[in-house]
Amino acid sequence: MNEFEEFLKTKKIDPQKFQKGEPDRYAGFQQDFATMHPASFTARKLFLINKIRRTYLLDTSVIQEKPTSIAKVKPKISPKPKI
Repeated sequence: MNEFEEFLKTKKIDPQKFQKGEPDRYAGFQQDFATMHPASFTARKLFLINKIRRTYLLDTSVIQEKPTSIAKVKPKISPKPKI
């Protein structure tokens, strides 16, 4: 899976439905995404992304949970006893 499809999934957009429904816009977005940083792409296409999300909403059961990082347990350090 390429970065653009992963990006769409983070925005809760189904890449397959989007590509099938609007192949020209999908190709244009993919080309723009390849030439700029994801944050810049999001800023420039924000209103379009929101519209596309409503049209091609990703099924929430398809969204994979990111593995949660296990909190590292810090050892408890006691002060040295005074002799």
